Amino acid sequence: QVQLAESGGGLVQAGGSLRLSCAASGRTFSGYAVGWFRQAPGKEREFVAFISRSSTYRYYADSVKGRFAISKDNAKNTVALQMNSLKPEDTAVYYCAAVESSAGNYYSMTSYRFWGQGTQVTVSS
Repeated sequence: QVQLAESGGGLVQAGGSLRLSCAASGRTFSGYAVGWFRQAPGKEREFVAFISRSSTYRYYADSVKGRFAISKDNAKNTVALQMNSLKPEDTAVYYCAAVESSAGNYYSMTSYRFWGQGTQVTVSS
């Protein structure tokens, strides 16, 4: 099993940047595909970004493409989500999730077996 813990959330002004981190314990991230999801108040969780086990494949929601970047640091056993040019509509609780497989259906929450507790990101206007 793997345990996940997000960090790096906070309050930032529109146009600013934040770097979220998802740390794994129990197992190494190298054996997992990882996704980032977010949930705003009153809305369902939505897909944000995905990285494959080997980091070869990266996919992003259209709403964040060109602004966000997902990466793996196997030495630190973390997955990061670099968030640039933040907008107020990016305000949400951000979750990382992992699964042992390649997660072909990467945009679906049901593809992921393990989830972190979430970290709040608030973007002010």
